[in-house]
Amino acid sequence: MKNPLSRVGPRRMSLAGMAIAVTAVGCLNPITAGGVAAATPAPATAAEQAAVAAAEPTYFAPLADSETTWRYLATGVDPSPTGDPNAWAQPGYDDSAWPSGKGGFGAKWADVETPNFDSGMVARTVLPMRPGGGDNIPTYFFRADVQVTPEQLATGEDIRFDGYVDDGAVIFVNGVEVQRHNVAENAPNVAYQTGFGAELAFTIPAERFRAGANTIAVRLHQDRASSSDIWFSLDHLGGELPPPPAGPEVGAPSRVILTPTDAPETSQSFTWLAGAPDVSTGKVQLRIGDGAVRTVNAASQGTAVNQANPHFSATVRGLKPGTEYTYRVGNADAWSEWKSFTTADPDVDEFEYVYYGDAQIGLDSTWPSVVELAQEKAPDSIGSVHAGDLIDTSSNDTQWSNWFKGMEESAATTNIFAAPGNHEYSGDRLLQSWKAHFEYPDNQPNTSTIGDLAQRAVGDTDVARQYQAYFDHWSNFAHETVYYSDYQGVRFITINATTDSTFLKPDNLPACSGAECPSAGVAALWVEYQAAWLDHILSDSPSKWNVVTFHQPVYSASAGRNEPHLRNAWVPVFQKHNIDLVQMGHDHVYARGYNNDDRTGVDGVTDGPVYIVQNSGAKHYNLETDAKNVWTNNGATQVRKGEDFSSFAVVKVTDDQLHYTSYIAERTASATTDVPVGGVWDEFVVTKHDDGRKVVTEAGAPIPEFEDLTPAPEIVEQSPTSIEGKAGSSLTLSVTARGEGPLSYQWQRTPVGKDAWTDIVNQDKSTLVLEDLRAATARFAYRVAVTAGTRTVHSAPISVRVTGLPAAPDRKVASKVSVGKTVARANRRAAVVLRPSVTGTVRVSVRVAGKTLTRTVTVRQGRKVTVRLGKLPRRASGLAVVTVRLTPKDTQRYAASSKVKVVRVKR
Repeated sequence: MKNPLSRVGPRRMSLAGMAIAVTAVGCLNPITAGGVAAATPAPATAAEQAAVAAAEPTYFAPLADSETTWRYLATGVDPSPTGDPNAWAQPGYDDSAWPSGKGGFGAKWADVETPNFDSGMVARTVLPMRPGGGDNIPTYFFRADVQVTPEQLATGEDIRFDGYVDDGAVIFVNGVEVQRHNVAENAPNVAYQTGFGAELAFTIPAERFRAGANTIAVRLHQDRASSSDIWFSLDHLGGELPPPPAGPEVGAPSRVILTPTDAPETSQSFTWLAGAPDVSTGKVQLRIGDGAVRTVNAASQGTAVNQANPHFSATVRGLKPGTEYTYRVGNADAWSEWKSFTTADPDVDEFEYVYYGDAQIGLDSTWPSVVELAQEKAPDSIGSVHAGDLIDTSSNDTQWSNWFKGMEESAATTNIFAAPGNHEYSGDRLLQSWKAHFEYPDNQPNTSTIGDLAQRAVGDTDVARQYQAYFDHWSNFAHETVYYSDYQGVRFITINATTDSTFLKPDNLPACSGAECPSAGVAALWVEYQAAWLDHILSDSPSKWNVVTFHQPVYSASAGRNEPHLRNAWVPVFQKHNIDLVQMGHDHVYARGYNNDDRTGVDGVTDGPVYIVQNSGAKHYNLETDAKNVWTNNGATQVRKGEDFSSFAVVKVTDDQLHYTSYIAERTASATTDVPVGGVWDEFVVTKHDDGRKVVTEAGAPIPEFEDLTPAPEIVEQSPTSIEGKAGSSLTLSVTARGEGPLSYQWQRTPVGKDAWTDIVNQDKSTLVLEDLRAATARFAYRVAVTAGTRTVHSAPISVRVTGLPAAPDRKVASKVSVGKTVARANRRAAVVLRPSVTGTVRVSVRVAGKTLTRTVTVRQGRKVTVRLGKLPRRASGLAVVTVRLTPKDTQRYAASSKVKVVRVKR
């Protein structure tokens, strides 16, 4: 008999048990980034083995777990009929004639024995319940031998038992009772014992065990002769070693940062700065809630310029989408605080992110206040994009420290999409500090993703060899400076607008002379190389939205600046693919506008990319004069511009809109705006149809409606307009339709002879199943509405004739079933409370999201009963239809009855 209160969730190990299973040293290998245990090469020497053992907490292997083999007796016969009733539990007892098996042990009686004890609990070894066809076996007996080491006993730590029993049990260690559940004192070995099944989690004093072999014995009782189930499983029996002795003092990791991967739904990258120069190993530990701790090894990323402590990074894969994890980084000598993050959810298309321009100056004053205000405006953001110049001098480690202090909470809990600026090269021409601090996807350009440009490296000429040398070098050096990540419908793209000669020049560059040699125009080639890659990744982008971030603007806004090499190569690609947002920095002013080709003729409405320059630090420049305005002189229009203030933007993403809002974060005395700090400085909305048509509207401008170009769907086949079924059986109505794009369905019905069609709740598939045909079924006609876009067509009405109906109901006494509280929660078991007016059986069904859960139980007249069904789908939502049909035991006297109730599914 299962306890309805204790079985509200799936079975799980205790935290200690799961930690042992995950990180056991000497018995189990750490789980790899893919979530599968992988072989780890053994250290070559005893010294190396000792170093590994001292590097992290170690654990004993479980004494027993779900893979332990047990001897069991399932005959209903007392194995100790005389003398000491617990003799069967002693180590020396002869159980060689007993059968053996692995847990869980159990069975379910549903007319026959089945292994399906409960949702998620299927017996590996099925226990006989009623071998004689009469009453249940009252008691079952189990024995297993386990080995305990002297070292484990020497710790003095108690041994933990984690398992589940249904209904009662007595646990013995070496013949001595250590735990009792739902079994009366002095109860006979073979007897029913009233109670409910439950989790068993308790500790056993270490002194109950001895070094070497030990016997664990379990006596399992049924609660009554007619009980519908039986169960015993032991998930974990064991204890932990004490932590290793303290080593040299090491500071906690710092500069902890989350960065996106190429699959943010199921993976996450972590990077951090170790707390001492001699730290040689790093790990990430993470878990869901209080569940199992997973440990993943990190790789060293070297050191930043003028920083002796190493950086480490790890990319953890095999995560669950849309799931909150807690994590920490470091190693056994020093861990960071536990922080949390949530993986991307492919089923969610609404979120916010923050866009920052240059932080650079005022990292210990302005920058923290800017970030704090941004977190107030977007407390649930999934992360932030940074358009370069995070610091002023890359070789100044104090500046890096201050940037991370400002971002401390944000960087450790949300994803950071950062682009390098020219100041990241200051004192660090090879971006050593950048690559130490950040870990980004390996999807940078290479010769397979730059299209026809790759043909320049083909051939046996000096020119081709030099092209190949540059392309090979850039494919490596572009890593973590040029990348993209698809996050919940947005492709975030980062490119590198800085053309530093040291960074771009490969070692051992092949000799080449002449104007055709790429060395004659390296900066232009670097920009063209990225343009070709952009064209490639935008051509096959699966995301509805595409935004790009880089540093130097294609349309400069501050006085004396102009970047024609970027504009000439990149703007045509942005315009060709109608990219949504172009997010830039560098100029230390604010500017936003569009390419003149994207005018629509309607004031406040354009239909192409939005170009933005933003400044988020304390460094300010002057705007360019109207006469020298780079935008105006190069076919673009500035909609908004300003100087001498700091700002950031919050971009809210929904299925069909990007809502951009820029806020004032700090003002100087000469600021060109009176908007207060925290006030909205700039705002617009990008609205996009699923077929790619879009408009950009200024704040306050009406958003034009898109004409629906989807043709009406066509119904090509359907069920006959008159169909027959037998009373009590099921009948399926169906339709086949075709059309452009996705089709949606909605079944409807109307009383026969009327034209009053109403939707049938939760019937949104191409088929409709009419269950348990009755006279009432035939009182309606049925049809389905098929929709493509905004266009809908209807099938021909279908009438139903029900045959084999019982005699007129007035010859019988009416029955009634009332339905009370109903529990319908996503990813939880459904439950329905009901009370019948007569004794009989009730068939309960709960239908939601195209799935129907059904259960039939016996009921007694006037008695309230709770009927528990299976789990609702994890993402179930909307309305659930509950149908309860009562069939009286005395069908000659009482008529059947039913009740339908609609409830909202909770999440």
